[in-house]
Amino acid sequence: MKDFMMIFVGTPYEELGLSPEELQGRMAKWWAWGNKMKEAGVLKGGEALHATAKKIVGPKRTVSDGPFAESKELIGGYYTVSAESVEEVIKIAEDYPDYDLDGGVEIREVVVFDR
Repeated sequence: MKDFMMIFVGTPYEELGLSPEELQGRMAKWWAWGNKMKEAGVLKGGEALHATAKKIVGPKRTVSDGPFAESKELIGGYYTVSAESVEEVIKIAEDYPDYDLDGGVEIREVVVFDR
């Protein structure tokens, strides 16, 4: 088994103007998806992320506040899952709750360094 990070990209819920009921329904979809992965034994962990950020760049370590204008999409969170292949993770991502909001999932294999 390999580890993969599923990075969730989309518009922050705060900017979509969702009602409290819509937010509650959205969260129920997220909990159901997470529980499905837990029951399948593939979910290793993950977190949601706040929209605000700090970015440090370059040799002078310039710090700027985000979300960043040059980024059209916001990273809203991630899950780390175990799977045999990226194709298996693509199947896991079929249930991603925010596709209907034009959200997306970026899948990256975690590099394992020999120590």
